[in-house]
Formats: sequence, structure tokens, C-alpha cells
Amino acid sequence: MLRRLAKEQPESFAFTSRNLAWAHAQMSKFPEGRQRSAIIPLLWRAQEQEGWLTRPAIEYVATLLDMPYIRALEVATFYFMFQLQPVGRIANVQICGTTTCMICGAEDLVAFCRTRIAPTPHTVSADGNFSWEEVECLGACSNAPMVQIGKDYYEDLTVEKLSALLDALAAGQLPVPGPQNGRFSSEPSGGPVALRDTQGGEENNASVALALKQRDTVKRIDGSEAPILTPWRRQPDTDEGDGDDNEPEPSRGRPADETGVTVQEAAGTSAARPRSKREPAGAPADAKDTE
Repeated sequence: MLRRLAKEQPESFAFTSRNLAWAHAQMSKFPEGRQRSAIIPLLWRAQEQEGWLTRPAIEYVATLLDMPYIRALEVATFYFMFQLQPVGRIANVQICGTTTCMICGAEDLVAFCRTRIAPTPHTVSADGNFSWEEVECLGACSNAPMVQIGKDYYEDLTVEKLSALLDALAAGQLPVPGPQNGRFSSEPSGGPVALRDTQGGEENNASVALALKQRDTVKRIDGSEAPILTPWRRQPDTDEGDGDDNEPEPSRGRPADETGVTVQEAAGTSAARPRSKREPAGAPADAKDTE
């Protein structure tokens, strides 16, 4: 699919101070002169800051990484995770349209989004709240049809359930992610038929429980979520040139024989080998050479 930048673009882009600090931390993961390897996470953070990936943002990241604009543009247009068109202020609804979801009703969800949000994908609704697109498999085939909204999955959908989700989001509410038909996760719709004794009685599965705890389904990452950690920058406590005290030394105090083999490296014996003139039973293959 040919992917182009939006015709209307903002004048400029710059990382916030938090995002810039985060960007420099990501760049430090790579050896000097290889900072361009951070292109994907930096473009992603730029998209998180603005909601979509603008041309000024692509050029800003390219300048930050000291790489030609065209190379950054190649990355941005190759990966479908980057939104090159404006998205809804509240959320961009990604409808899985691959085989299982298509069979189970994804086409009805697409038709609904054409009516409720906009006639064409990658188009913002009249109120500016939503946009939509059809995407390839999102890996929740057992819960088809489903959509991804922000960071979370909403599964086992019908047109009525998707409509209720959009109404809740528009009202400032955060609908509970996961299965929307009462299932706990991806067990049979009639209830689990195996491993029943392992059920712990939790109200939500782990993914849903985490989403409800963090409540960041449609919140954009801004750098306030967690401290910036750079463990790869840590230096060893020992002085330069000193060996590691914990370095294993299996041959210490055990000089090698004339063949250069230590006791630890001697050939093993096998009582399972048949007796022969070349290798008597119970003797290593190289015994005659080392004695």
C-alpha cells in the first residue's frame, strides 16, 4: 500500500523536555556513531506526543539522529504503526479485518464505523473525537471480532457493543477492555472444559486487570509514567584492567600434560562402547596417546 504524508502539516515540532531526555536515553543504548538505530522508538514517541506522525516531527527526529530526512521518511512510511494522517482527539479505532474476525463480523464493524465516524478510513469524525482504520491480524482470533483502541483490546464485539464503547469514550469514561460478552479471557463461550481446578476466582484476567489499574487506555505517553532508567550506562566497580574476581578458573593449580589437555578437559569414558583393540572398554579414546 502506498503511504503518503498528510497534505496539511503543522509548522514545526519539538520534543517536550521530558521526551527529549527520554530520547537521549534511548540513543545512549547504541555505540557512538550508531545512534540512528534509535529511529523507531523516537518516531513512536513523537507520534505519542502529537497523536500522529507529522512531517516536521520526522525531520526533527532525523536531525536529532544526524541522518538524512529521506531515511527517516522511509522508516515512517514503511511501518503501519505510524499514523501519517491526523487521528481522532479521543481515539483511533483499529478494526482487525483478517480472516477470523472477517468471518465473525468485522465487516459489520467496518460498516458501522463508516456511518458513525467517517465514510473513509484515516479520516477524523465531524466532532473531531474519533478516526478509524482496518488493520491486519491483531492476534486475538479466539475473541473475534475485535478492535484495538489506544493500548487495549476490546473483544467479542457486535455493532451494538462497539457503539456503546464509543459513547462511553465520548462521555469521558473508560470502558473495561477485554471480552465484551462476559468471557473471562479466551475460554469457550460456554465456559472452560479443561483445567477447571486452576481457576483462581479473579474478576478480570491479567491484561484487563492491568489496564484497569493503570487507566491509560487512550492516554498518550508523555514521560511521566516512569523514571528514565539507563542501566546500560553503568560502569563496573573494578578498576580498568583488573579481572573479574568472579571469573571461573577451573584449571587453576592444575598444569596441563604434554598434550595440552587438563584434567577437566580429558576425554570421557563410556562403558557402553564395545571392546576393541583400538579402544579397550573403559578407556578414553586418546588414552594411548596421553600415557
